Amino acid sequence: MATSDFDTVADRLYAGEPADFVAERTAAARAAKEAGDVELARRIRALRKPTAAAAYVNRLARDGSAPLAELASLGDKLREAHEKLDGSRLRELAHQRAELVQRIIRDATGLSDTVEREVEETLEAIVADADLARLALAGRLTSKARQDADRWLSLPTNPAPAKKTRQSEKDRKAEEEARVRALERRQAVRARAEAERNLQRAERTAEQADDRVTELRERLADAERRAARAADELARAQKTFEEADDAVQRS
Repeated sequence: MATSDFDTVADRLYAGEPADFVAERTAAARAAKEAGDVELARRIRALRKPTAAAAYVNRLARDGSAPLAELASLGDKLREAHEKLDGSRLRELAHQRAELVQRIIRDATGLSDTVEREVEETLEAIVADADLARLALAGRLTSKARQDADRWLSLPTNPAPAKKTRQSEKDRKAEEEARVRALERRQAVRARAEAERNLQRAERTAEQADDRVTELRERLADAERRAARAADELARAQKTFEEADDAVQRS
């Protein structure tokens, strides 16, 4: 199987409309199977239908969006600044990220509020995840993405050691409240991640069901065609028999 064949099919599918994805994927997989390339057919069938948010980001990549490319490259700069604990650089990059994301969102039209939020979350995640950035630039995202990047986008740099002073009750209370808030945030992040995993599983189940329905419809259509051909053949055979029977009766 030539990788270029798979890439050609994948590029065509992800460049199209999400509503047409399943039908187009099924047709492409069938064509590959009929051509004798079972492995290519298997890989094509494994391609996942993109969500509305993923499809929008894919279109940005295929349209050569400069802000999206800048956003992806920002991740490398951010990781370098983070390794060096360069706080001022991190703040500068965080500001650039926010500006680029807003530029893209401002240009977005025809998106629902929910999809727009998912696009924004995906764009922010692209900065935090190099693999996701490469996937986005290739125009092959399949679902919205989320990364808790803010946690390390604004890390302080080498804070000066605090002088040992007697901690006041007020400070201790503030510290405790900060710990509680941090714990609540971690719990909320975990809960959100679990909810997102459940959503993705549900999306995969729904897509598999959609695939099955499409397959069954095609098999039904094929069976109906065979039944129609059989009926035609029966009618011809019946006519031939009747003609032959008439000839025997006349003789």
